Formats: sequence, C-alpha cells, structure tokens
Amino acid sequence: MGLLPGSLLNMLYPPECARCREQTDSVYGLCPACWRETAFITGGACGCCGMPVPTARPGDAVRCEGCTAHPPAWDAGRAAVLYQGAAREVILKFKHADRLDLAPVLARWMARAGAPLLARADIVAPVPLHWTRLLRRRANQAAELARRRELAPAGRVLPDLLRRHRATAQLKGATRDERHAILRGAISVTPRRAGLLPGARVLLVDDVMTTGATLSACAEACRSAGAAAVDVLVVARVAREDFVPT
Repeated sequence: MGLLPGSLLNMLYPPECARCREQTDSVYGLCPACWRETAFITGGACGCCGMPVPTARPGDAVRCEGCTAHPPAWDAGRAAVLYQGAAREVILKFKHADRLDLAPVLARWMARAGAPLLARADIVAPVPLHWTRLLRRRANQAAELARRRELAPAGRVLPDLLRRHRATAQLKGATRDERHAILRGAISVTPRRAGLLPGARVLLVDDVMTTGATLSACAEACRSAGAAAVDVLVVARVAREDFVPT
C-alpha cells in the first residue's frame, strides 16, 4: 500500500498543537493561544548566549552582563526561545515524556534562530549524556535535535564527537561555580574523532541553556583537541531572575 497524500493524511489525522493538542494548520506547530505564550527571541540578543538584550537591535554585536562578567568558553551562541510558558512545556515533554516526535518543531525553531551559525559549521555535535543517564532517558534529546534535517545546512553531524566519561551530580539548583566544578574533567573528545577537530568550526547543540556550564565543558574539550572555533545553538535559554521583557 502506497503512502497517503499529505492532504488525505491530514484529514485522517489532523495536525495538533505541540503543547495543548488543539488542531493547527501545520504538523507540530502551535495553536494561536500557545503561540502567544511562547517567548521567541527575535529582537536584540547577546551574541554569546542568546539572552535577550532589550536595549540592543537585531544584528548588534552585544554581550549581556553575564557573558561580560564570565565570558563563556565558546565564540558565539543563539537560542530560539526563552525557557518559559508554552515553550517550556513542549521541551519538558520532549525531554522527559518520550515525545521525541516533537524534535521537528524544536529543530525548526533552532534553524531560524541559528541560521548564521549553521551556515559556517564544519561539524555539528550534541552535548553528550553519561551512559547511565542515557539508559534512564532512553535517548539523548540533544542528539535527536542534531540529526534533524532542519539543521541539514550545517556541517557533518557527529553524535559521538564528545563523551561524558564520568557521571556527574544533578546540576539543578547548583550555582554557576558549583556547576563548573561538577563538570570539570567530565567531558572529553571521543578518541577516534579527535583527528577531525584541528582547524574545524564546531557547532554544539543542546535543548536548554541555564548557566552554560555544560556547554563550556564541551567547548573546552573541543578547543583542547584543536578546534578553530566553537559555537552553540540551543532551543531555549533560561532567563535570569531579574530579566524583564519589553
């Protein structure tokens, strides 16, 4: 039996909102109500971590206060949305409710936000999970995003470029300094991939950035193996407690 045409398939299985399951015009899009509750980062933002900077205009080369005080280990970074509202609920389903089918919509958000980074990447790599956590989650959500065709304009995808060879304590609730201490020495380049890094521009992919400690550990591992530059692209950025959107 051949594949059903898209229009007939949509009649049999109408597209649903990725968050609330209301019918939508596109597969895994958002309904109007959930769209309004999603804080897409479309204005001026920090060029390192993607945090919105209300006083900046799109395209301005600016750094937020956090990246100015504590420069990250990577060169440039982008985030598609703030980790709140409807976007947070969709990401939590993706991360913890076995909803890997939501990867396409999240990857589309990332592709729009990170187009310049995707265009110049030689290697795309997800943030790794330790094998014990991978068993519990059953999938590395960052790797599922990195493999998506929505990010296809980027360079070679290497899901196993990095390895987390030491299990680490949960980072939730830890301070920035505590997170960096917990991750110190926990991530390294997979030996059989090390020869691909000298002179390469690496794009690291993850779902959520909080303090950036995990991404910094990954970036440091890439640089130690000879990467010429490291960028990061995430679905969502956790806003500082004092952040007030305009």
